Amino acid sequence: MQPRVIGFDLARVYAIFGMFIVNFNFSFGSLAAPTGPMGHFLNIFTGNSTAIFIICAGMGVSLMTNRPDYSREEQATLKSKVLRRSWFLFALGLLLYPWWSGDILHFYGGYMHVAAFLLFVPNRYYLWSALLAVAGFHLLLLLIPISTGWDLTTFQYVDFWTPLGFLRNTFYNGWNSLFPWLSYFLVGMWLGRLDWQQAGTRRKVFGVGLLAFVLVQGLRLLVRQGLFSAFWSNYLMAEHTPAYLPFVLVTMAFALMAIPVCMTIGDRFPTHWLVTALQKTGQLTLSNYVIHLTLGNLLLAGFTGKHYTGLLEDETPTSPAYIMAYSCAFYVASVVFSYLWRRRFSYGPLETVMRKISG
Repeated sequence: MQPRVIGFDLARVYAIFGMFIVNFNFSFGSLAAPTGPMGHFLNIFTGNSTAIFIICAGMGVSLMTNRPDYSREEQATLKSKVLRRSWFLFALGLLLYPWWSGDILHFYGGYMHVAAFLLFVPNRYYLWSALLAVAGFHLLLLLIPISTGWDLTTFQYVDFWTPLGFLRNTFYNGWNSLFPWLSYFLVGMWLGRLDWQQAGTRRKVFGVGLLAFVLVQGLRLLVRQGLFSAFWSNYLMAEHTPAYLPFVLVTMAFALMAIPVCMTIGDRFPTHWLVTALQKTGQLTLSNYVIHLTLGNLLLAGFTGKHYTGLLEDETPTSPAYIMAYSCAFYVASVVFSYLWRRRFSYGPLETVMRKISG
């Protein structure tokens, strides 16, 4: 297996670890402003892990279709395959939604559906389309209040299953709605077209990420000095909801730094036992995502003596240290499971089903 693919899987395995922390914290911890070192540490993963997860998804589609000489028939076959995978993910996400209200898979399916029509366009169009996705979100902010449809006490979307509510949630103010989160997927498609075997590519991508990260964090530092009005302070400091441009930039920037690091590790240590185990875990990202939301949440509910609701914690929040310890333990178990599974099977359980459906 090529080193660049190993690095790609390492990036995905980092993303799934961060999503374990974020999602377990949502279900049994607290979304209040973090206090203490561990609370602040958990907060680091909010947004950043999801950004890498979606960007890697876009990279995966690009890597699957990254050849310059496809015939028209081959292009049609690949487009059909991506479309069928998008429908599978969309349906799986909707089945999961009543259990887990923060589902990302149906949005993931939406990103892939759009991507199917952009598979073979010039690379620059991915970046222009990503910019349009962010701009479209800001335009919708002027037309529809961001809290429309939300019960802000439980973070439940009250009219999700109505036609208008479903469209609003999917395209505008859901957890990972197409506007602006499609931009991450499109940037991932652009990254997937790069030659990651070249060290210069990694340095340039990392440098762009570092520059953008320092710029946004520098502006946020000025906010803390009281140099901006209330409007601009809120705009610059917003985290995840609403996903304003500064949030999109800083989370993308983090991903642009993390992915080259993972690529370099995969290149330098392709046969190391730990890299191999993590790589196999990254190859089961879809299965591990669903398992942690189902079995993972049920086990955590049992250990804490709480009731799982799929919504924001309505009992005494579990401590950040406990959330972190459980996330690490469940992650280790996921790595062991993935390693053992891949010794016997070529793909993960859900990955196998998706491939059978998509061809």
